Amino acid sequence: MTAPLLDSPLPIVAAPMAGGPSTIALARAVASAGAFPFLPGGYKTPDALAGEIDQVRRIGTEFGVNLFVPSHAEVDDAEFAAYADELTAEAAAHGLELDPTPVVDDDGWRDKLALLITDPVPVVSLMFGLPDPADIAALQKVGTRVLATVTNAGEARRAHEAGVDGLVVQGAAAGGHSAIFDPAQDPEPIATDTLVRRVLEAVDLPVIAGGGVNGPHAVRQLLDAGAQAVVVGTMLLRTDEAGTSPTHRSALGDPAFTETVLTRAFTGRPARSLRNGFTDRHPRGITANPAVHHLTRALRQAAGRSGDTDRMHLWAGTGWRSATTGSAADVIRQLAEGA
Repeated sequence: MTAPLLDSPLPIVAAPMAGGPSTIALARAVASAGAFPFLPGGYKTPDALAGEIDQVRRIGTEFGVNLFVPSHAEVDDAEFAAYADELTAEAAAHGLELDPTPVVDDDGWRDKLALLITDPVPVVSLMFGLPDPADIAALQKVGTRVLATVTNAGEARRAHEAGVDGLVVQGAAAGGHSAIFDPAQDPEPIATDTLVRRVLEAVDLPVIAGGGVNGPHAVRQLLDAGAQAVVVGTMLLRTDEAGTSPTHRSALGDPAFTETVLTRAFTGRPARSLRNGFTDRHPRGITANPAVHHLTRALRQAAGRSGDTDRMHLWAGTGWRSATTGSAADVIRQLAEGA
């Protein structure tokens, strides 16, 4: 029998939602209900991440940390400048000017890796590709289980070859960024349980899975497909403990929003958001992450502060209509009825 990837009473995992929604309070709430909490490492300084790790340790349960694997793709300067020009009117609506010079960084990869080797955590998950196998081995050497997030069987095979301990299988219905290795491609629009079965046919690795989870029945489907545990994100966005901005919360409960779309408009890699004016006005976007993330960051922050749901990234999975307010612990318990 395959050893469990995660140590938690319930086969439910709180997704690492970077940019604010995943908080220490959310980790504490989901852990209190028996689920497995994750901290997002993306968009944080190593010092900030270290402080949050210390706080989560005090909860007294196992937890994980998610890292963004840096991209080495070159940015087309002319294409980037043209996209910055395309967004001029959007920025002007908030009194901003956008810098047409691309900013590219590695999200502090080396420093965060050093932190997690010096001060190990139980689990590290990887997003946006695979690092050097030596980095995976270095984490494993200090006792950390390493999971790669994959969106298809081919990525699963590559992750297996790189030596990971298990996989996070992310379906196309998931909210926020797709983990697809090649950001110029879109994830195949198939049901997540179908994807889990394809991955398990391709590799002999344990998996956890998420994408489109909107209730206990979806949890049961993924467990029946062979996943050890089910990842939930969107279902937690409106809970009391989440750090979701008021503007984002408002949109998630607003019946004026009727569908989600995959878009590169906000960050330069495919991500699922509520369809709004920004996604409609810039349907193509460009593939250039993290450069587009840095380009639009001030605009998105200004939109959030002012309640402008037309220009904000409103990350949401296809099951967003089922996301409720109240305690995250209650949401976990309700989802666990399908376990």
